[in-house]
Amino acid sequence: MATAPAAKPAPQPQEIVIYSHSNLFYWWPVWACGFIMAIVTAFSGQSLAIVPNNTKPMTSQVVPGLGDDKDRRDILVVPQKTQLPRDKDKQPIEPKLHVSNSKNVGTWFCTVLLLVIFITNVPLRGLWSVIVIVTVVFVSIIFALVQINEQSIWDHIFHFLFFLDIRINMGGYLFISIILFILWFLVSMFFDKQIYMVFSPSQFKVHMEIGGGETAYDTMGMTIEKRRNDLFRHLILGFGSGDLVVKTTGAQSHTFEIPNVLSLGRRVREIEDMLRSKQVLPGN
Repeated sequence: MATAPAAKPAPQPQEIVIYSHSNLFYWWPVWACGFIMAIVTAFSGQSLAIVPNNTKPMTSQVVPGLGDDKDRRDILVVPQKTQLPRDKDKQPIEPKLHVSNSKNVGTWFCTVLLLVIFITNVPLRGLWSVIVIVTVVFVSIIFALVQINEQSIWDHIFHFLFFLDIRINMGGYLFISIILFILWFLVSMFFDKQIYMVFSPSQFKVHMEIGGGETAYDTMGMTIEKRRNDLFRHLILGFGSGDLVVKTTGAQSHTFEIPNVLSLGRRVREIEDMLRSKQVLPGN
């Protein structure tokens, strides 16, 4: 009876390249949110009218020249001795700036922007991330329980936020998002790839600065450490990214840290599998 041939192990890659990324990579929620808000604004069907201060809205008014007495419109009445803004031909400027009628659109965009700025500039590693989460939960419970004038602190905060009104027109969202996306794409796809490590079974090469040269080191005795302990930046915004630390041995040991490596866990496993499958020549 013929025996089935043994399955061959999957071939291991000869080289594994690890790229570092700047903190700008984690800014993708800003341009993504900006594009979403621009679409929401475009389909809101609202336009912004620029009028003088103290302009009064009036409803169900007859406008001469636009119909009979039964044709009533909502109008804006500017104060005396003022006029609507004029263009270069001295004609009133027609409303053309697309703005959402909901004030929450601009508020949410600014909230995302401020959160990303905080997360990418304030490292919350390890215990600090746990402390922040516990503090937020603890403060939220206190705000819900403490009563001021028979209302919780959250009620007072939401009452204050009710008066917060941030409006950004569609062009503003698109300008910010398009410019930020172009910068994000160029930096992530081109500039970030100038800082890298190349691992092979016998050695690894390091390129730590733009315009610099590569330096090769032996993998014998090399240790690899992955640091992915910034909950907000690495796990939430980076989808499992982290910092890679490589240490060499010998008379002149070196320590290299490659920050913001995407899919860090998978990349480290690939390197370890490649090194374990290293062929040992007879007699060595």
